[in-house]
Amino acid sequence: MSFLRTVLNDSVIIHPPGFYIIGFQTFPFISVYFIFLAFVYVVTVLFNCLVICVIVFNHCLHTPKFLAVVNLAVIDLFLNTCLIPSMIKIFLVKDNFIPFNLCLVQMFVYYAVVSLESYALAILAYDRLIAICFPLRHNSINTLRSMSCIVGVTWSFVLAVTVFAIGIMTRLSFCSSVQVFSYFCDYAPVFRLACNDYSMQWSVASFFSILILVGPFTFILLSYTSILVTVFRMKSLDSRVKALATCAEHIILVAVFYIPLITIFSIGFYLRAIDPDRRVLSLSLASCIPPCINPIVYSLKTKEIKIRVLALVRKNTLGKQQTNQHN
Repeated sequence: MSFLRTVLNDSVIIHPPGFYIIGFQTFPFISVYFIFLAFVYVVTVLFNCLVICVIVFNHCLHTPKFLAVVNLAVIDLFLNTCLIPSMIKIFLVKDNFIPFNLCLVQMFVYYAVVSLESYALAILAYDRLIAICFPLRHNSINTLRSMSCIVGVTWSFVLAVTVFAIGIMTRLSFCSSVQVFSYFCDYAPVFRLACNDYSMQWSVASFFSILILVGPFTFILLSYTSILVTVFRMKSLDSRVKALATCAEHIILVAVFYIPLITIFSIGFYLRAIDPDRRVLSLSLASCIPPCINPIVYSLKTKEIKIRVLALVRKNTLGKQQTNQHN
């Protein structure tokens, strides 16, 4: 195999033409799994586009909360578009080779979008914190302008950190195996193939996992601690129930996203106690399922979105009936 050679700090860095993704080769019912992934992707695209369109075309939903919801929906579309088509392509075309530069691009997009998903959930927690703990000052604190700034800062921060993390991967030499045991060009499985020292990449991966998972998750826990304290200070039971009910959809999303990822990363990355096949399957599910569930939960649990979706369905149904009558 021919290798591309670049010179960095007077040392030869060997970059292979690409990598082979071999994470799904040993699964017995892989065709069923990929059919399921195709279904997940279709649902992800349809429901996230529905949520985005409903919010964008209804001016009464142009509020800080729904700006954060649109931010999450856009991120969900990016996440599953980054992963599922490439996974299905490996299965259908039987081509598991990915060029080196495209591998780095996929790695960048995946970790940037997963990080943004984590921070998007933290932003939604912030919205609930301000709405419940500071109800009288909610409209002055949490404005469209301030929410836009928060979303913009998180995107800038995450993209900058991810560029650095992926950039240092170019300092590694790959002079032996180029088989990546994962479902995409995963960061840790790739740098562990290097034949030179990858301690810097390991340190960045450790810090990165804390930054994108533990940091936002800790903020969410602290936010809900403050929310619970405020709720239990309310005198009316009805007020308590209403306040907690507004958090229901967000709590579901947090549980679906964080619990599987934190469990898998903790056991697999630090303890290495999880079976590699199970890690690939569980991590792929943990990455692909939340973007599919998020818009469904918000469509069913958020009153404002549900009302407008039902109104849209009734309008289309009525329009079809009138068209049929004219015909």
